[in-house]
Amino acid sequence: MPVLKVGQKNLKTIIETVVKSIKQEKVIVCPTDTVYGLIADATNKKAVEKLLKIKKRNGQKPIPIFVKDLKTAKKLSRIDKEQEKFLKKVWPGKVTVVLTRKDKLPKILFGKKTTIGLRIPKYKLVQDLLKKINRPLTGTSANIPGKSATTKIKKIIKQFKNQKFQPDLILDAGDLKPSKPSTVIDLTEPEQKILRK
Repeated sequence: MPVLKVGQKNLKTIIETVVKSIKQEKVIVCPTDTVYGLIADATNKKAVEKLLKIKKRNGQKPIPIFVKDLKTAKKLSRIDKEQEKFLKKVWPGKVTVVLTRKDKLPKILFGKKTTIGLRIPKYKLVQDLLKKINRPLTGTSANIPGKSATTKIKKIIKQFKNQKFQPDLILDAGDLKPSKPSTVIDLTEPEQKILRK
């Protein structure tokens, strides 16, 4: 499980390495504007299956998706004028929005749900990555059952160290600013509903 230090100076090289890895169906621990996340190519079923093994998930719980812009969000979900207005206010940022999905991505990402959780993170590394790779990426927290999502790099490394299935690469940006996972807001009903604060 190689660990790559992330700094301002090597950002370009890191992005190139990560893009290459993601195209090879690899799963990567990546810092975000909230907690450390597990990113993989959301359009690739094999990569998603691998991610579910690492997270010890059976595919019942939906996986949120990072997108680079509103245009990509519209390709993956149904967005009306009102929803678009709201998205322009909260993105990029720590808000995951639940929308009615279009059938563009592997079903394994969604469990039995007909919805999709989308977010544009406010974090340069992730934004640059999304632009460069030009594909939606998984945006789920880097943790396994029984362990909480975290901003602490040592906890991340320790958590995956002795696991049978491990991430292919860990991007170490040090400890992130204290934060909880993103707020989740359901926009599929006429009344907005906060599913997670």
